[in-house]
Amino acid sequence: MDWIATLETHWFWLTLGLVLGAAEIVAPGFFLMWLGMAAFVTGIIAWALPISMPAEVIIFAALAVATVYGARRWMVQNPIISSDPLLNDRGGRMVGEVVTVIEAIAEGQGRVKVGDSVWSAKGPETPVGAKVRITGAQGSVLTVEGV
Repeated sequence: MDWIATLETHWFWLTLGLVLGAAEIVAPGFFLMWLGMAAFVTGIIAWALPISMPAEVIIFAALAVATVYGARRWMVQNPIISSDPLLNDRGGRMVGEVVTVIEAIAEGQGRVKVGDSVWSAKGPETPVGAKVRITGAQGSVLTVEGV
């Protein structure tokens, strides 16, 4: 265990920073990169100043809290606004389309053909073959109205 005493701890922190940065690339979550940055800065401080390992851990903990808190606060104040807010909302993207009823809408339930797929639909009584307009979506059920 004498090798632990001779270990230059700044290499540990610099490596940890790189590993956490790589982990953020592999499993993005916008969290690990801030911990990686805190570890990397701790490594630079450990390289520049002769401090003990417990002091380095305290520095890392303080930097980790500060970077995560600062990034979180910045993201709340500067949210990312999508140019396409319905990108992952397939049902929401269909609102306004005119589709064909393939299973009569009776008692508020039926089926409609959208492109090459069939979706459950709810709306007013409508016979097979009628055209309806999609007005909304709740999960995989489309809300329709007569054209």
